[in-house]
Formats: sequence, structure tokens, C-alpha cells
Amino acid sequence: MTEYEDYDELCNEIREENQVLLSGFESWMSENGLSKSTVKKHKENIDFYINDFMLYEDPIPATEGIDKVGEFLGYWFIRKAMWASESSVRSNARSIKKFYDFMMERGKVEAEAVKDMKKRVKEELPEWVAAVGRYDDPSIAVEDVWQW
Repeated sequence: MTEYEDYDELCNEIREENQVLLSGFESWMSENGLSKSTVKKHKENIDFYINDFMLYEDPIPATEGIDKVGEFLGYWFIRKAMWASESSVRSNARSIKKFYDFMMERGKVEAEAVKDMKKRVKEELPEWVAAVGRYDDPSIAVEDVWQW
């Protein structure tokens, strides 16, 4: 097998696992009383996170992606999602926190990892939102968007 074929095979395996997770996440949200539109939005956000971002370069299973939230929301999402905006960054942050709560309840990630991720989101979200604002501002050069 070529390196690409190995990568493609691993991505397909992870996508199959992700479909199971997404179905479970959808059911979990519905069981917890979320509206159909809210469930749909969270599922779409997580689908993009686990099936696009986490498979973009080195395939990463969803269970291992909890440490990638900052890279996703603070950089990759802003550059790769045409619809990236201040509100979509916030929406994705909510979805990711909810998804990893689901994963924690299912025993797929540790409670401490979820706690740490939520703390990071709380602390860094203002900077991620500011970054998308700078990225969308034509008067700001791309090299000046990420100021950290």
C-alpha cells in the first residue's frame, strides 16, 4: 500500500467510528430535551470538527481530539470555513463542549480532560472571536491576524 492508501484507509475507519458517535450524540441531545434545530446545529458543527478538521492532515480519532480545540477554533476553522464568523466560533465552542460532555458520559474521555478543555475555551474564546474579526477585516494583513 502507498502512504496515501494507508492514510485513506485510516480516515475511512475513523469516519465509520465517527458516524456511530454522531448518531449517539444526536440521540443523547434529543434525550436531554434539546430542540431539533439545536440538535441539528450541534451535529453539523461536530461533524465538521471530527470528519474534516481531525482528518485533515494526520487522522485523529474523536476520542483524542479534545486537546485540539484551540487549534481548531483559533486558527483552522477561521481559515478553512467560509462561514467562519464571531457567532459561528461561539456556536462551535458550545457544540464541542457538549460533544465532549457526551463522550465523557460514555466513558470515552476523562472528566479531567473535559474540565481542562472547558477552561481553555472559557479563557481563549475572546481571542478566537477577535481573531476571526481581524481575519475578516480587509484592512488587516493576514500575518497580523494571529497576534499571540
